[in-house]
Amino acid sequence: MSINSIPRTNFQPWRAWVLYGAFFFASVFIVIRLFSLTVLEFDFRMAQSDDNRTRQISDQAPRGIIYDRNGIILARNVASYNIVITPAYQADDLSDIQQIYRQLSEMTGVPVNSGTVDDAKLFAACVPGPGITQLVELGASNSPYSPVPIQCNVSEEVALKVREKAVDWPGVAVQVEPVRDYPTGVLTSTVIGFLGPIPALQVEYYESLGFVTRRDKVGYSGVEAYFQDVLSGRNGERVVEVDVAGQELRNLEPPVAPLAGSNLTLTLDTRLQQAADSGIQREINGWNAYLGRINISSGVIVAMNPKTGEVLAMVSYPSFENNRLARFIPAYYYNQLFEDPRKPLLNHAVQSEYPPGSVFKLSTALGALNEGIVTPSTIIDTPGLLVLTESFSPNDPGLERPFVDWIYNRNGVLNPEGFGSLDFVHCIAYSSNVCFYKLGGGYKEEIPNGLEIDRLREYARALGYDQATGIELPYEVDGLIPTRDWKRINQGENWSTGDTYIASVGQGYVLSTPLQVLMSAATIANNGKLMKPTLIQDITDNEGRVLEFWENSDGTFSRSPKLGDPDGRSGYMPYPGLYTFSTSLNEGDLESRRISPFTPVQRWDITVDPMIADYICDSGFCTEMNVMKTVRPDVVQKVQEGMRLAVTDPQGTLRDIFGDSPYAAAGKTGTAEYCDNVAQAANRCQFGAWPTHSWTVAYAPFDDPEIVVVAFAYNGGEGASVAGPMVKLVLDAYFELKAIDLAQPGQGQ
Repeated sequence: MSINSIPRTNFQPWRAWVLYGAFFFASVFIVIRLFSLTVLEFDFRMAQSDDNRTRQISDQAPRGIIYDRNGIILARNVASYNIVITPAYQADDLSDIQQIYRQLSEMTGVPVNSGTVDDAKLFAACVPGPGITQLVELGASNSPYSPVPIQCNVSEEVALKVREKAVDWPGVAVQVEPVRDYPTGVLTSTVIGFLGPIPALQVEYYESLGFVTRRDKVGYSGVEAYFQDVLSGRNGERVVEVDVAGQELRNLEPPVAPLAGSNLTLTLDTRLQQAADSGIQREINGWNAYLGRINISSGVIVAMNPKTGEVLAMVSYPSFENNRLARFIPAYYYNQLFEDPRKPLLNHAVQSEYPPGSVFKLSTALGALNEGIVTPSTIIDTPGLLVLTESFSPNDPGLERPFVDWIYNRNGVLNPEGFGSLDFVHCIAYSSNVCFYKLGGGYKEEIPNGLEIDRLREYARALGYDQATGIELPYEVDGLIPTRDWKRINQGENWSTGDTYIASVGQGYVLSTPLQVLMSAATIANNGKLMKPTLIQDITDNEGRVLEFWENSDGTFSRSPKLGDPDGRSGYMPYPGLYTFSTSLNEGDLESRRISPFTPVQRWDITVDPMIADYICDSGFCTEMNVMKTVRPDVVQKVQEGMRLAVTDPQGTLRDIFGDSPYAAAGKTGTAEYCDNVAQAANRCQFGAWPTHSWTVAYAPFDDPEIVVVAFAYNGGEGASVAGPMVKLVLDAYFELKAIDLAQPGQGQ
């Protein structure tokens, strides 16, 4: 073959330039990208690198313990045992791994295989469903050095067996985590409350405080919620270096140890709480059994020291078992509680409003005597039936409306003679409705001008009604003492004398909580001094040292008062929290108040502090005089005498209950008609035959009160029949416990 026969290649130079250009632009792009990564984005990429090799680990802080006044534990932390497997530490041989899984399955009941790995993604940790194999495979794909929970909250016996076997089971371990335990359970659950997972809407907030979502829990009710920030403490933190598989290599920063939550000592006496709980159940169950139906559905008992405001017992029936909500909240149990018409999740002592009935007459009596409506010697005619010409405006001719008393003859028929002629103290002792109708709204020439709703509201508020008491429990309701404007806005009509009549005996639109009823009687018993009710005796650290804590008006807690308070203290250190329950009780209250160590807080003294707005009333209409006044001490004394006479007089409403008591008691009963949604659904709101609640409030000893007790029974009927024995049982228990404590030096109230 000659050289001329070799085919020539027709080379085109532009192809080379295209190739060179591609190499050039690729090189420029690489150089620019390298420059960007190594120079322009250096700080960002370095931060990413640090994030990839570092991990922040939160060490859970122990939650504070809650005690009663005698050191009995009401809430504590106990160990919960979880069986976990760390995928990276498992044996190499698959048959050995499966053998371990089978033995674990026999111990725990968790299947070896169930579903797929994708199915396991849909389940939270420790929720039954996935098999052991699927759980471990999912954990290995996410973070092989992180323990995978196989079963949570196993018994101590199973935990010990697994821990013993773990020597021969690579990767298997027993993880211990704290869970809340309530030794007194149902007995104190409505006061103590329970914990739950961090609410979805508050995740960002709690994470900013160092909480870990899906691990840490927060208070949902009771003092667990109110003192969430005090009890929870602060989680510790470790910053560690990890490899690509997530294995911890070393600490990058000095670890911050967790700060344990502070402990609470409550004013409750568990022994008295048990007596109150037994008493309320005995009366309610006994009456329901006697009537052959569930007639009385719920009730409340609260006991307090009237001189200090310390709550000694608080029972809301029915209650719930907070231990069933300690580890997780079962949907079926929560729905059962939520749908129960008796509302067991509520603390009815502070979160429910009821018509107070005749126990409210203490407010009417106090106001009528202080305003000069009557004198102690005034004789009031109290027939069984009183007819009022009720009008809604000055020019309204009105319609006749009957108002009856509660006294019946032996045949159960209303006694037309009523109680006859009564003086002031006997009106209280016998609880004559007709007497208090006249005191409240007046009656013809006998009492031309009554107290009227304007002044009645002033005296009721001075005794603690129509406002939150400020007790350390969440979601406390205010109650209601209506006004003329309130009725026009909410009912669309003017106020009438009949409305005043009904309000004077605690009926109609008047609503209160059992704690407010207790506070009204406590103020009378304490010679006009209204103390702030409290559940907190002390806040202590883990070594038992009492800590100084202050509660601020914005609901936060601090170890010293807020700057600018009257004490001139400084160093405000807030414990911010989700629940900012208002504790601003009155315009005159301090911005910050000390809650630990305990010091009794007097909100006001009605005989010293001008709490009553002065009104001039004529023909049912009142004009405010823009002057504030007090209650005369002798007026308080006369109301006390009337309450004592209820026990000592043969016709007194509490004679049969406390007549033979070894201590001198004084009190007031109440029977309150009601027509709520429950009564309406049962078609029981029949005029003249409405269902009634049962109330009784009493204190002792009469000359030097140590305890005041209120009892309430929903649909309980006549006050002295149902609520009276409940109060008597608690007072008896108190003095018996006092005698026991006095016989054992070192103990006591």
